Amino acid sequence: MKAMIVNSFGSENVFEVCEITKPQVKTGHVLIKIAATSVNTVDTMIRAMGDNLPIAPALPAVLGMDFAGTVEEVGEGVTDYKVGDKVYGCAGGLADLQGTLAEYMVADAKLIALKPQNLSMREAAALPLVAITAYEGLMRAGISEGQKVLVHGGSGGVGHVALQLARYFGAEVYSTGGGDSQLALIEKLGAKAINYKTETVAGYVAKFTEGLGFDVVFDSVGGENMRNSFEAAALNGQVASTVAMVNMDLSLAHFKGLSLHVVFMLIPMLHNIKREEHGKILNEISQIVEAGELTPVLDKETFSLEEAGKAHERLASGKAMGKVVISI
Repeated sequence: MKAMIVNSFGSENVFEVCEITKPQVKTGHVLIKIAATSVNTVDTMIRAMGDNLPIAPALPAVLGMDFAGTVEEVGEGVTDYKVGDKVYGCAGGLADLQGTLAEYMVADAKLIALKPQNLSMREAAALPLVAITAYEGLMRAGISEGQKVLVHGGSGGVGHVALQLARYFGAEVYSTGGGDSQLALIEKLGAKAINYKTETVAGYVAKFTEGLGFDVVFDSVGGENMRNSFEAAALNGQVASTVAMVNMDLSLAHFKGLSLHVVFMLIPMLHNIKREEHGKILNEISQIVEAGELTPVLDKETFSLEEAGKAHERLASGKAMGKVVISI
């Protein structure tokens, strides 16, 4: 089969077109003909940092985590899927799992679900990693109807899904963005947009919560923005972060009695633990999408398999609006 492989880690130019052996289905897995894959920040991090990350695969490697495609063969013990099923998931591209930048992959049946019927393959491929991340973060934060929820980075990959899911769960949703196009997308998706470049945290907390703070803060920006999340949260509030790799003083979180939930959705893939939870979440996401309550946003630029490097470059440029998707 045709695949894009990396023989070394580094810039976007490390991808090479190659013919490699088509994988064989195994017990508990399905063979999938991949139609599309999307690029996530973690994909670019693995490509650039390689062995400096504990999740990087051995070289030569096929990267890529998200996919949508068609089941071509079903392994022993798999009863939920049959040949011809249209499925999606996040099931490769790290550790010893072959990635999605290829014509075929073998995926653990626990990590996938039937794709939403009202989405194209490209649209479905944009969802798995970001949707699982957003869903898990909101669930762990105990989201409930009527709460005030702040999503940092609501026009980004994870953020634009978290924003819509928070609305679906009945919350009153606010979201930060930094430019006119970002703010317009946030409003279009149903949240009140906050320009973090012109409004202070204290200012928008006073404006939208009467100074009490947000019940739940979903932080998809991370890093030093964690401090803003703590400042924006209500007393005894919940903060969910997808990017918690930062050294900081937790005194503010302590005196406000905050609960911090660090979301690292790759754990089931990395450690082969509770993988079925991802399948359950994706099934729930499919139902939400089919009910018209969640729509993935795709970047206007399109890429082929051979243009994987350009797709990585597009995401890293910061110019993409929505998910960067590669058609296989």
